[in-house]
Amino acid sequence: MSARLIIRAAGPGVTLQDAGRRGSLRFGVTPAGPMDARAFAAANLAAGVSMGAAAIEVSLGGLELTAESDTIGLAIAGGEFDIRLDGAPLPFACALALEPGARLVIRAGRSGAWCYVAIAGRIDLPPTLGSLATHTRSFMGGLEGRGLRAGDVLPLADLASPPRELQALEAPWLTASEQPIRAVLGPQADYFSQEAIGEFLSARWRVGQRSDRMAYRLEGARLAHAKGHDIVSDGVALGAIQVPGDGAPLVLMADRQPTGGYPKIANVIGADIGRLAQQRPGEAFSFSAVSIEQAVAARRALSEAMAVGVCLQPFRGELSTELLLSANLVGGVTDAYLSMEKE
Repeated sequence: MSARLIIRAAGPGVTLQDAGRRGSLRFGVTPAGPMDARAFAAANLAAGVSMGAAAIEVSLGGLELTAESDTIGLAIAGGEFDIRLDGAPLPFACALALEPGARLVIRAGRSGAWCYVAIAGRIDLPPTLGSLATHTRSFMGGLEGRGLRAGDVLPLADLASPPRELQALEAPWLTASEQPIRAVLGPQADYFSQEAIGEFLSARWRVGQRSDRMAYRLEGARLAHAKGHDIVSDGVALGAIQVPGDGAPLVLMADRQPTGGYPKIANVIGADIGRLAQQRPGEAFSFSAVSIEQAVAARRALSEAMAVGVCLQPFRGELSTELLLSANLVGGVTDAYLSMEKE
């Protein structure tokens, strides 16, 4: 029997993703891929596979899974999710061995919107146009082009040896930051007055409840157009900030459409799109403007940091009340009165 992962439960938005479907955008095929490429890469590196290998992207809806027949090495990275193995709490970024029958449960934790479960091996499913990235709007990739759900089975191949003990994962590029999300103004910034651009950069924004993998709808100020709200459709990039007629910005994310007809006031830089993706609905943040040169330097710095790899250390854990209550601390019993009678 080949190794398999069994999905016991999956919230909405849990999908299989790899680095994305490249080379077909000119035919209108969206790349898809991970919402937070930094965390996705960290999980894969910790699992000992390539940074672009297929992994499970977990949303705030959570995931529950078990292994069948073989012990499977897994690595998890992303937001600070609540992760438990047979009820025992684990670090929110870690590498572990999932024994057959053991139950791994991932739920929304203190912060972050996405985390990734990478496999020390390969998800043995046929790619679509060279990729396993799931794009649910076109029913493409992943498992039947849809999100994962209870009862799904993921066949695995080329398994590597799992870690001998639980390991905590450290990656400097995943350190949380409250700095503004950096963006390059344009390419249609001239469709907005200086007052509107100033408001875009000074306002506190929140990710709206109607956001998804295609676009984050921002709540906050309403940006007025100076030259109308329609343009001839042109190509859109990951992180493009469109402003439709209602003045509420849309940030285009991993499942974005190839072209768009609303003016774009700015574009989130590549180094910060993962930070934006980890914002939960209702959380406040702001934007700051940077030059193209600064954006390139930030992207280069991120790439260089990721090239160093991740650090894995044996996890000793803290003796928190939660951890103590989750463990069996009783090694035996004695009868105090019986001992007194003997004396």
